[in-house]
Amino acid sequence: PPQVSFNLELEFSCSILLDHAEVTLQATSDSTEATPQDNVVKLSVPIRYEPNLFLSSNTNLHRYEVHPLGTFTHSSGPEFITTVKVQNLGCYPIQNVTLHMALPALGHRQATILSVTHVLAENATCVLQPPSEGTQVVPVPPEDLLHTDR
Repeated sequence: PPQVSFNLELEFSCSILLDHAEVTLQATSDSTEATPQDNVVKLSVPIRYEPNLFLSSNTNLHRYEVHPLGTFTHSSGPEFITTVKVQNLGCYPIQNVTLHMALPALGHRQATILSVTHVLAENATCVLQPPSEGTQVVPVPPEDLLHTDR
């Protein structure tokens, strides 16, 4: 028997959020049919809205001093502030957003590179966790920059 296939493309409003869409399809004909009851089908399709998240970061310090091996002191270096912003650029509300950030922590011979002094959060809950027992911390390998002009 002949068949017809087609796609439905629906556009939804930002002001009314639906959890499903219902579509009724009906085929009609001028011919006499023995079973017209199977010419109608009702479809219910769940709707999931696609988020439009934008992640940006900014820091107040763009230059870092690197000392030769064995000459660095154990005092902390200059403090820098990094601001991370998560924005919803879409028109649909988003719930339960989780952001995981892994910070570089260890350098050559397990030397501490970075330590977080404090966390300020707006419209968010932040949890600072050290690496757990099972987490593999990969140290940053030493790099020889003696032969590099810049």
